[in-house]
Amino acid sequence: MAKMPETAVSYCLKLWKESPFHFTVSKSRLSKLGDFRFRADQSVQTITINHNLNPYQFLITYIHEVAHHRAFKAHGTRIKPHGREWKSMFRNLMIPVLTDEVFPKDLLIPLKRHMDNPKASSSADFWLNRELRKYDPTRNGIKATYLNEITIGTVFELRGRKFKKVQPRRTRILCEEIISGRHYLISGNAEITLSHHGKD
Repeated sequence: MAKMPETAVSYCLKLWKESPFHFTVSKSRLSKLGDFRFRADQSVQTITINHNLNPYQFLITYIHEVAHHRAFKAHGTRIKPHGREWKSMFRNLMIPVLTDEVFPKDLLIPLKRHMDNPKASSSADFWLNRELRKYDPTRNGIKATYLNEITIGTVFELRGRKFKKVQPRRTRILCEEIISGRHYLISGNAEITLSHHGKD
């Protein structure tokens, strides 16, 4: 599977050449799509992106993390990770790829709206996330199911444990483990399996 749309590859390479960083495609993580952490003891910083993203999500995440890298480089480490400096940088870096040569039209409309005031994660934007999911790869012809797609009260399985979706919070979702009754905050991006019983 192509990691990102072909029409954006040369632009992404240009961003890297202008301000190099270590780049790693990582295993899937439940809590995040990508990662940038500023390390004062390292002259070259590192960006990681989950391997299982569709090409459009991969591209958005790549530019999202490059914007972190550049915002910290330009303004220092005292800025908020998703504050105005990052938002401004992210918007500017996305402008060259916000075209129908890179993104399909059904994605371009909610993506442009999202970029007016980008959130900490594209998955926190319901409309954009819904369109992005259409391009996710299928396994044996079956699309993955994600926690933020199911209704409250639905029982699901995650890594062999059963939970019930209780309530969405700002960036995560409060869920109750069926066996223990304990509550956990789980990323809406978590890929889940629906329990045979559905609702409790």
